[in-house]
Amino acid sequence: MNIQDIKNRFAIIGNSPLLERAIDIAMQVAPTDLSVLITGESGTGKENFPQIIHQLSARKHGPYIAVNCGAIPEGTIDSELFGHEKGSFTGANEMRKGYFEVADGGTIFMDEVAEMPHATQARLLRVLESGEFIKVGSSKVQKTNVRVVAATNVNLSDAISKGKFREDLYYRLNTVPIIIPSLRERKDDIPLLFRKFSVDFASKYRMPSIKLNADAEKLLTNYYWQGNVRQLKNTTEQISIIEKSRDINAETLQKYLPENAGSKLPMLFKGENDGELSERELLYKVLFDMRKDVGDLKRIVFGILQGRNDLHEESTLHSSVPLKGNEPVIISPQKSETERTEIQTHEEVQETFSIEDKEIELIKKALQKYKGRRNKAAKELGISERTLYRKITKYGLED
Repeated sequence: MNIQDIKNRFAIIGNSPLLERAIDIAMQVAPTDLSVLITGESGTGKENFPQIIHQLSARKHGPYIAVNCGAIPEGTIDSELFGHEKGSFTGANEMRKGYFEVADGGTIFMDEVAEMPHATQARLLRVLESGEFIKVGSSKVQKTNVRVVAATNVNLSDAISKGKFREDLYYRLNTVPIIIPSLRERKDDIPLLFRKFSVDFASKYRMPSIKLNADAEKLLTNYYWQGNVRQLKNTTEQISIIEKSRDINAETLQKYLPENAGSKLPMLFKGENDGELSERELLYKVLFDMRKDVGDLKRIVFGILQGRNDLHEESTLHSSVPLKGNEPVIISPQKSETERTEIQTHEEVQETFSIEDKEIELIKKALQKYKGRRNKAAKELGISERTLYRKITKYGLED
């Protein structure tokens, strides 16, 4: 079976060398029992690769279980993964098998593995090293023969340096790394994906497929696509449903592309289990807005200083510029060039910003936008729901 056969079988679209390299590694490692760590940004399609590995392995007739570690509450994740005995905790009315027991002889795909609590990381490490685990509330050691394929959009090296992820677990999982490229790294595949999605939605909704003209295709290709393939698919579906015309130009396409997603700031992996890197991504947005505000302020002040040449030297009138917080800056037209420069520098130094206040403001806006629904607000802010809950408590925003 070659790479093209794999693409056809698992509905993978694209001819990028980086994408094909990832597929090739998955094909080579599949017949072994080595652990695999898949990394890449959110929305790149990491979930396809564990299935490739499982289906091409000797375990293909065994169970395949996909687990989203970030979606399981911290208090119950050990029970979900390793099972529990009857009466081991409140609500444990009967014995339960965990995923590692159920998937014996098969494969477990652990998505968002960096969201796993430290105690659970230690349990997982024991399974990987010896195949042994203990149910919650039990003292009996059980054995399992499970292959683990893990995935994350977190930069695990940073997580390790901050003490959020075990270094020994990282090296045990990262026996064979597979890196999934972002959509920005495979621009030539973007038009192919758009055409595939448009045909699929045309069939699904029983309507002609949409087509892009040359300018629209160029805009599509050069767009930042922060949400990668998932965002592209959602955008294609929106256009297919909403637009009456099947011929899409650049102006029409632009309406469906959020402006803030075109940022050229460095793309960070999503946060660790406490959301710290997600906080950093949020702070990047805040700082970017601050820089824009300061730039606008400097241009306004510079324009006023330049405009002083048009005023009479003896004039005693003053010009005021409303700044943030409705505090005016008064500039005298009789100031020398050196004094003007000092004023400009002084205003830049005096203007201060609070990252915490900006963060509170963004959180409030997101909660208001989604009427208090924290899962949607967290998604809008680019942080985990757990992190949002912690920040709401920290800032006293429960009401």
